[in-house]
Amino acid sequence: MHRNTKVTILSHTLVWFVLFSMPYLLSYGQEQEINRVIAHFWIPLFFSVIVFYVNYLVIIDRFLFTKKAFVYVLINVIIIALFIFLKEYIENTFYEDLIRKKNENDNTGPPFKMFVYVQMVSYMAPLFFAIAVKTTKRWVKTEAERKEAANFKLQSELQHLHYQLQPHFFFNSLNNIYALVDISPNEAKASIHSLSKLMRYMLYETNVELVPLNKEIDFMKKYIDLMKLRVSDKTSVSYSFPEQVNTVKIAPLLFISLIENAFKHGVSASKESTIDINMTYSGDTIMFKIENNNFPKKVEDKSGSGIGIINIKKRLELLYPHKNNFKTFVDNNRFIAVLELKIN
Repeated sequence: MHRNTKVTILSHTLVWFVLFSMPYLLSYGQEQEINRVIAHFWIPLFFSVIVFYVNYLVIIDRFLFTKKAFVYVLINVIIIALFIFLKEYIENTFYEDLIRKKNENDNTGPPFKMFVYVQMVSYMAPLFFAIAVKTTKRWVKTEAERKEAANFKLQSELQHLHYQLQPHFFFNSLNNIYALVDISPNEAKASIHSLSKLMRYMLYETNVELVPLNKEIDFMKKYIDLMKLRVSDKTSVSYSFPEQVNTVKIAPLLFISLIENAFKHGVSASKESTIDINMTYSGDTIMFKIENNNFPKKVEDKSGSGIGIINIKKRLELLYPHKNNFKTFVDNNRFIAVLELKIN
C-alpha cells in the first residue's frame, strides 16, 4: 500500500510537470515571453490543478458519490466562477502591459458570454478527469473487495465441507469397528489404531489447498485395508493406483467418500459382492473409477447422513470448476462412480 502511494504521487507529479512544461516543449527554439506564458497558461493550469484535487480529494467522495449532485455541481460552479474572476483580476492588475498589447493588436475581442463559456469549458476538463480517475479507482477498489469477499466465502464453504467430512468419515469408521468388537477383539484393537492414523492425517495434513497425490493414495489404501477387516469372505475387494505420482498435487479427500459409500452400500453379509477401485494418471488428468454391487438401503434404515456424494459435488464445483466430470449410475445391478479430474 505504501509503495502504491509513492507511485501515485510520482505519477501525478510527472503529469503536472509535463503540462506546465508544454509551452516550452511545443515552441522549442522560439522566443518565449514569460509574462504571456504565466498569464495565459500557468495561471489557468494552476487553477485547473486546484479544481482537479479539490474534486479528487474532497468533494467527489463527499457529494457526488453520496448522491448530492446538486450541491456538487453548485460547488464546482462557484469554484470555476471564482477562478475566472481571479484570472481576469490577476491579468488586469499585474499584467497591464500584456493586456494593452493585446488591445492594440486586436480591438475586437470575443463577446463576454463567449469568453465566459470558453473559460468554463476549459475548467471542465480537469473536473471530468477527476471524476473519471476517482470513479475508476473506486471501481477497482470495489472489484477487489468483491473478489476478496468471494474468495473468503469460497474458503469458508470449503472449510465447512471439510469439517463436515471429518465427523462423517469418523462415525462411519467407528460403526464398522463396532461390528468387530464382539467378533474379533484383536482386529478391533488393530482397527482403532489404524483409524487413529487416518484421523491424524485428516486433522493435521489436509488443512491445506493441495496435498501430494501419493499421500492421498496411501491414505485410501490404509482405509481400504481397515474396511476389509470388517467384511466377510463373501466380499472381494481389489484396487489399483498409479505409482510414480510424487510430484502430482490435488485437493485433499476428494475420493474417500466414494470408497466409504462402496463399503456402506456395496457389501452384503449374505450375498457375494465385489468392490473394484481403479485410479489412473495420464498427462494432467486423473481418472478414478469405483464399482460395487448395489444394495440399496431400506426406507427404514436411517444409518449414515447421506452427505458423501453431495459433499463431493460441492467441493468439485468450488475447487475444480469446468475441470471435472463426475457421474454415478447403476448398470446391471452394479453401482458405478467415475470421476475425471484435470489438475492443471
